[in-house]
Amino acid sequence: MKKVAFYTLGCKLNYAETSTISRMFEKKGYKKVGFEETPDIFIVNTCSVTENADKKCKKIVKEAKKISPNGFIAIIGCYAQLKPQEIATISGVDAVLGAAEKFRLIELLDDFAAGQEAKVYASSIAEAEEFNNAYSIHDRTRTFLKVQDGCNYGCAFCTIPLARGKSRSDTIINIVAAANEIAATEVKEIVITGVNIGDFGIHNGKRKEKFIDLIQALDKVSGIDRFRISSIEPNLLTNEAITFVAQSKHFVPHFHVPLQSGSNTILRKMGRRYLRELYEDRVSKIKGLMPHCCIGVDVIVGFPGETEELFLETYEFLKELPISYLHVFTYSERANTRAAEMDEVVPMKTRNKRSKMLRILSEKKKRAFYEENLGKTYTVLFEGDVEDGKMHGFTENYIRVSAKYDPLLINELKNVTLVNINEKGSVDVFEPETEEIHH
Repeated sequence: MKKVAFYTLGCKLNYAETSTISRMFEKKGYKKVGFEETPDIFIVNTCSVTENADKKCKKIVKEAKKISPNGFIAIIGCYAQLKPQEIATISGVDAVLGAAEKFRLIELLDDFAAGQEAKVYASSIAEAEEFNNAYSIHDRTRTFLKVQDGCNYGCAFCTIPLARGKSRSDTIINIVAAANEIAATEVKEIVITGVNIGDFGIHNGKRKEKFIDLIQALDKVSGIDRFRISSIEPNLLTNEAITFVAQSKHFVPHFHVPLQSGSNTILRKMGRRYLRELYEDRVSKIKGLMPHCCIGVDVIVGFPGETEELFLETYEFLKELPISYLHVFTYSERANTRAAEMDEVVPMKTRNKRSKMLRILSEKKKRAFYEENLGKTYTVLFEGDVEDGKMHGFTENYIRVSAKYDPLLINELKNVTLVNINEKGSVDVFEPETEEIHH
């Protein structure tokens, strides 16, 4: 029985896809093992959004070769679609598969025998028209369920349309069937994921269904306690969807809404499809209906043309908004994007300084959000990771909680009262049933 190991870089969508590909291997009689358990085959699912995709890829290949000198190494994912020939020259790589090929890797690579040089299966991104459904399972307490892939937006900084192709979706019928399969495995929470999930509903290039119809259908699935929406563009997050989540039994009060810049000048340069006024309107709509709702924000600093004044516009805008945390990205040039050709390049030192300022702001925002919720009772889904005798989990509104380790609590939902923020930055809880405070 051949052993296969997987390594995933990047987003929730990649995790969902790796998990699905690993199940394909298991169905064919391969044994899934950990990276360090001398596998015969390594599958590395790459990302291109973060800097140093090539460095990370090389490092993983080098480690894999140390563990299994004769192991077969296949590289898939966004970086594999964007730069297949570059990856093929990395010493130790046996195969590279693009977006249209990665779900067919077992048939394409058949016997996983290494040749003199790397096999490259990467057609033009225009060929990636099919929707391959995917979800992660057994990897963590939550499951990532892919509902949409690709993107029709052409933001100036982004390579995702080049790496994943045009926007396309699964059908609501298929997604509900997958949610029912997941429910049968006793998973309590599903995170709905995709590249641009608000654009859900395009089949064969035509819009057939809508995001609101999808969430309404999933809300009726029995056996799943929580649904979480991963990341949704502000211009696609409709009042109807916000109102629905506010009164839903299963959709949790947590939105992750990319902003990218708080300056209209920069938003226009980036080719974003909204201005800051619309973003502010979305946030106030959410908070008006769900004051305890968690709102996460993506921001890019150091985009070409971002002067100190324009950066401060973003900083002040975020400071005043009732948001809960930030994901801060330091802008880095990507080949074949409009932004890479733009003038007024911001020095890397300045980008890093701005990034640090926003990360500090994020910590303050998160702490203020946690403090606002102290004394309240929420439901926590406990996870299996244990550090220093403590286990962790998240409330429905995404507050990280720690409690004394109890094996019976893993993958269980429990009502707890939030007591205080500990030195690690998560929240200690008081459990009414046991009348015991966990320090």
